[in-house]
Amino acid sequence: MYRSHNCGELRIEHVGQEVTLSGWMYANRDFGGMTFIDLRDRYGITQVVFNETEDKPLAEKASKLGREFVIQVVGKVRERSNKNPNRPTGEIEIEVKTLNILNQSKTPPFTIEDETDGGDDLRMKYRYLDLRRKPVQDNIIFRSKLSLEVRKYLNSQSFVEVETPFLIKSTPEGARDFVVPSRMNKGQFYALPQSPQTFKQILMVSGLDKYFQIVKCFRDEDLRADRQPEFTQIDCEMSFVTQEEILNTFEGLTKHLFKETLGLEMEDFPRMTYDEAMLRYGSDKPDVRFGMEFREINDLVKGQDFKVFDEAELVVGICCPGIADNYSNKDIKKLTEWMQRPQIGAKGLVYVKFGKDGSIKSSVGKFYDEEQLKKWGEHFGAKAGDMIFVLSGETDKTRKQLNELRLEMGRKMGLMKAGDFKPLWVVDFPLLEWDEESERFHAMHHPFTSPKKEDVERMLNGDHETMKALRADAYDLVINGVEIGGGSIRIHDRALQSRNFDLLGFTKEEAEAQFGFLLSAFEYGAPPHGGIAFGFDRLCSVMNNQNSIRDFIAFPKNNQGRDMMIDAPSPIDDEQLTELSIDVVKEEVV
Repeated sequence: MYRSHNCGELRIEHVGQEVTLSGWMYANRDFGGMTFIDLRDRYGITQVVFNETEDKPLAEKASKLGREFVIQVVGKVRERSNKNPNRPTGEIEIEVKTLNILNQSKTPPFTIEDETDGGDDLRMKYRYLDLRRKPVQDNIIFRSKLSLEVRKYLNSQSFVEVETPFLIKSTPEGARDFVVPSRMNKGQFYALPQSPQTFKQILMVSGLDKYFQIVKCFRDEDLRADRQPEFTQIDCEMSFVTQEEILNTFEGLTKHLFKETLGLEMEDFPRMTYDEAMLRYGSDKPDVRFGMEFREINDLVKGQDFKVFDEAELVVGICCPGIADNYSNKDIKKLTEWMQRPQIGAKGLVYVKFGKDGSIKSSVGKFYDEEQLKKWGEHFGAKAGDMIFVLSGETDKTRKQLNELRLEMGRKMGLMKAGDFKPLWVVDFPLLEWDEESERFHAMHHPFTSPKKEDVERMLNGDHETMKALRADAYDLVINGVEIGGGSIRIHDRALQSRNFDLLGFTKEEAEAQFGFLLSAFEYGAPPHGGIAFGFDRLCSVMNNQNSIRDFIAFPKNNQGRDMMIDAPSPIDDEQLTELSIDVVKEEVV
């Protein structure tokens, strides 16, 4: 028996018992005649003690142990004289009688502690060591518990878990596919699924009216903290349902997960249309933990010979409460430069300060007198001590820029409090987006999203401008400014689906080649259906107030899409390439 207890479970009531523990040597302290070692496993840390006066050879053996040696100790539990109130096992220690070295360890390349000195790539190269750190283990364990609660809830709602294929057909919509060559079908390729979308719709046609899957998906896209080339979805679909029923079901799932894993009771989720979200926050995933809503002021600012505003399509701003007297010219300059970065692209930033002493100062004071600036303040609901920031330009671009400013000010002002969760549903998205560059429509969600019932006739028979105004039966779940999940009611009629493919620029032949199997299925009694997919990794990170999804994935890729531990992707040999009928031009290394 390697252990009778783990390193996190012994307490004062175990005093006097003989126990066996196994784990990694976390730290040691040599005090002459006494050697203290912190023994660690995933459950916790227990202090073990070697007494030189009682067993000198044993104490000498212990003093030579290195960090991360794997050891087994047998000894008696005793009460500590200097207790550690910050550790669950801090009232006891083990007086060791037997020490076995189960395996030695090289010195780790970084400290295996809560706060480590290892950089991202180094920690990913030695991920098996990084996973020993408690914060990372806690994240992985949380993920495991969350997946169990997902299954519990969906099982209670009569959902059936079904696995769908990983080797599928490449499609032109969405992000780039990862492709897999077929050895037996030379010159042909599978694609790894970006989503099980068409398969779950096929399952609805098959009569399995409530499907779910916690599934890996793959997208060959540029990476950032909340994206990975492979990620996990809670993927769901239901038949004979309305949008309202879907929202209620998955609001129930979200409430269940927060209650069972975090102990938080959530109130009913508010709802907001896409148009309202863009008008009030400039984003379809607004962070509603704080106010600072947009106020448009075109009517107040035009016609004062200030060309920047006169020539702008939109003049819009936010009011930041209580910062006017503390925000220096240097602060404003830094903020303006931050807004002018290429990632945001603002040309400048206008401000108005309403001092607590009643003074009004503005960067456009030459063009607007104090009475006019007071009217701005009234429009924004500004009080003494508040500060207004204003941007102008093309409508869509300016709203996006102001959204970035609002979020930055929310961070600077400490308004995004950890543990404060504010979910909402964003509904009634546009069905289609017109792309000027390619001169064609793109699906706002995906090609299988249904228009709202009242828009179906206009979609079938409307003109080009009508198509721009079509609304989708689509919805996103947003928590703290992060899109957690999205879905829609699907098209289940072949004629309507074919019309959507037409609008998206597919020829009849292309639509048949890519999606003929789905169109055919719709001819055999497809029920009305809809669904949703939650980003599982993202949900884990948001629930734990973290920005990156990497530490909730056991073996993540870095921001170049590389697995640093196994060094992938990597070349394959010429024999394999020939077998797969792939010709690769090898560049000469100079």
